[in-house]
Amino acid sequence: MKLSFPGRVCRVWFLLLCGVFLLPIVAVAQTPAVTPAEAASDDAGETEPETNAVRRERTPRPAAGPRFEIEVQAPEAIREFLLRHMELQRFREQRNLDANELGRLLVQAPANLRELLATLGHFTPEIEVTAPPGLSETAAVQNGQTAAAPLGTVAIRVEPGPVTQITSVNVSFVGDIATSPEAAQQRADIQREAALSEGLPFSQADWDRTKTAALRRLIAERYPSGRIQNSLADIDNNQRVAHLYIELDSGPAMRIGDVVVQGAERYDAVTAERLVRLSGLTPGSDYDLARLQDAQRRIAESGYYDSVFVYVEPTLDGQTLPVMVQLRESKKQKVVIGVGGSTDNGARLSLEHTHNSVPGIGWRALSKLQLERIDQLASTELSSPPDGDGWRKIVGAQLAKQLYNTTTTSSQRMRVGQTQLGVEYDRSYYLQYDRARVVNDAARNAATEVADSSITANYAWTRRRFDDLIFPQSGYGLAVELGAGYTLGTTRLPFGRTQARWLTYWPLGALAPVATPEPGRAREVGTASRRTQLGRLALRVEGGAVIARDAAPIPDTQLFITGGDNTVRGYGLRDIGVRRPDGTIGPGRYKAVVSLEWQRPIFNSDNRSNWENVVFIDGGAIANKAGDLDPVWGVGTGIRFNSPVGPLQLDLAYGLETKRFRIHLNVGFTF
Repeated sequence: MKLSFPGRVCRVWFLLLCGVFLLPIVAVAQTPAVTPAEAASDDAGETEPETNAVRRERTPRPAAGPRFEIEVQAPEAIREFLLRHMELQRFREQRNLDANELGRLLVQAPANLRELLATLGHFTPEIEVTAPPGLSETAAVQNGQTAAAPLGTVAIRVEPGPVTQITSVNVSFVGDIATSPEAAQQRADIQREAALSEGLPFSQADWDRTKTAALRRLIAERYPSGRIQNSLADIDNNQRVAHLYIELDSGPAMRIGDVVVQGAERYDAVTAERLVRLSGLTPGSDYDLARLQDAQRRIAESGYYDSVFVYVEPTLDGQTLPVMVQLRESKKQKVVIGVGGSTDNGARLSLEHTHNSVPGIGWRALSKLQLERIDQLASTELSSPPDGDGWRKIVGAQLAKQLYNTTTTSSQRMRVGQTQLGVEYDRSYYLQYDRARVVNDAARNAATEVADSSITANYAWTRRRFDDLIFPQSGYGLAVELGAGYTLGTTRLPFGRTQARWLTYWPLGALAPVATPEPGRAREVGTASRRTQLGRLALRVEGGAVIARDAAPIPDTQLFITGGDNTVRGYGLRDIGVRRPDGTIGPGRYKAVVSLEWQRPIFNSDNRSNWENVVFIDGGAIANKAGDLDPVWGVGTGIRFNSPVGPLQLDLAYGLETKRFRIHLNVGFTF
């Protein structure tokens, strides 16, 4: 089929095609020039496509400087505070600020500066604000039009005057706490802590800290819904003193309800419930934040859970608080590979395997392999979940090998019993089998090989009464072990074994002065109250005895030997013992160790830093008869850094017996 069009239609199509090709060229030719200012102002739209015919060049807009400068004459600390917080700072970079507006701001500036100085306790300052030279003439010339030239420098002179002192802090109570006999100690604690601010310079930051501390004390026990009902800082400008008043509303006393466990799938929820009850959160007991935190710590340390969150939730009656336990369970099995070292044993490689629920019995199994330069260890321990009183059944076995000079001691140990671990007390009782074989590799023969074994019944008890379990400043710890048993083999004789450790801290000197904080920040009154200017003395005493006939073949692992990082510094691991007939050093039946250490704070300016210096003297003795105990001594000095994980210790000790220096490293505090 053939199509035909009239001539007029063809001419129309021809004109349309010409327009399609010619219009872009005409548009490009007629595009007006773009000024740099217009190009710079177009910074919010979309990027235009570029053509081969023309490319629009964009000139970046130069950064505008501040409209005016500020110069403050004041004490250095206050000067920095004012420059950081004054209202004038907000307007320095405003491009459209003119001289008239700046003049209005300068009129308001003294009031703003007085408010800032009042937060630092300076209520009678002298303030002089001077406008930039010629500001009024500039305002007349501009007549409302912004000029590009800077407006000059604003000069501010501040004499803060004397600081106001806090002379009294009065805390009053309303609600149940006001009359409850059970809350008498809580009221006294709140009032005593608030009174720590008396005699200190007033500041808004310290006043806020005092109110917050009082409220935290209130809601920590019995009254989680407590609040600050009223507060007043009464400032006497004439006397330059401040009287502070806080009124606390406790609301009703709250009681603990049932335990609700969420997230228990792999492991029995009863375990978490028992640990909560062991923390003292029994139905009907008073609400206690410290016990909630202890319950959370116990559950987290049980090893069954990766994360734990323990909290209370109000009920409709408003006085019973169910304990909510949210859990994220750990996997049933875990392998940990560790690399480390010590000044006693050198490099260390360890491998640990944990099975949280052994099939068939549901106990946890912890197996460990540890390789060091002179010690090797392989052990496994099975432990049951805690019962209602916190006791765990334990079954364990251990293989160990120790090298000292030319002597190798190979030992085996098996243990069956129960243990109970707490915050203040640890208890355990168990039956233990020991076997030790000693070989002198330099003169290896039947006469130099000794293998002894025994079985004992043991009881261990530990108490900790430190003010802080990570950074103790005062308090004491006592650990006692008692055991009785028989030697095995051809010669079977009874024997008894006892060991005790004592550690105590004595603060020295007056309390450290409260540090002067940066203006605008609160003083650490509560934390500083534990610290003393001269630090503290740490006294450690250890003793042990094996009571048996001379002929009783006691295994070496039941005897005593000492020396090293945590016992007598200045000597190596197991350097202090009884000399055997072949000339090597071995363990003995009696032990005595004493250490006295002065831990002195290192102050940074007027504030105590996290570093401490120590000087110490250690002594230790091992013998087969009590009358033969003859201590050897080590003296030295070292440094401590109080890190988040505990003290990091580096000591340089000199052994008076060996006349040699040794370096000792240790991490953390344990008892």
